[in-house]
Amino acid sequence: MTTESDSAARIAQLEAQVGQLQREMQDFTYTVSHDLRAPLRHITSFAKLVQMESAEQLNEEAQGFLANVVDSAALMGRMLDGLLALSRVGMAPLNPQPVALGAVLQAASTTVQARYPNRTVDWQPASDLPTLPTEAALLQQALTELLDNAWKFTAKTAQPQVELLAERMDNGVRLQLRDNGAGFATQQIDRLGLPFVRLHSAQQFPGVGLGLALARKCVQRLGGTLELQGAPEQGCTVVVELPTAAGSSLL
Repeated sequence: MTTESDSAARIAQLEAQVGQLQREMQDFTYTVSHDLRAPLRHITSFAKLVQMESAEQLNEEAQGFLANVVDSAALMGRMLDGLLALSRVGMAPLNPQPVALGAVLQAASTTVQARYPNRTVDWQPASDLPTLPTEAALLQQALTELLDNAWKFTAKTAQPQVELLAERMDNGVRLQLRDNGAGFATQQIDRLGLPFVRLHSAQQFPGVGLGLALARKCVQRLGGTLELQGAPEQGCTVVVELPTAAGSSLL
């Protein structure tokens, strides 16, 4: 007969096994993405060398093939950068301190606006944001990725708008980041946030499909949740809930 203590011990054992598997996967991802960079650099360097030294000896079709090699290597490099970033989020040490959400949001929005110097976006951030006991670097990374997505997917909107609403809850704060960009179909919501999943072509919107995955992983490590709402051509709303209680546990 299984006792309550036996069940608790079994649950603790399974949780420990899951944690170990997660750490091993993070280590594997980091190692693979890091070690692949050296051969990728060689591919890029030699392909560019052929372009510079032997381009005149190649016909137009061969030059096109060579250009595809360089472009594909650059894409793979960005994907490896994303994998490294994902693994680092899972491995980063956590040292929660009181963090002014408003200051972190300002830093994130400044970073994103510098990435799009030719864009004019009606940016309406919330005011009077609280101080959270959290990890500032992870919070800023999450907000930067979410704002970058908002700027990116409003690129084809005539009058792009991005708004951040904040609502204080009993044990946390709820943030809603709304944009009036491309949006997405409801049936696609389960795929959003998975690494390398893209709902649009690179010609429509650049990127490798890791921004939302990074943001979600950061928020989860901070003990919060991230959900999505949207509709095609009607924009996207990202709902983030973060704990404000001093005793909240970070993952």
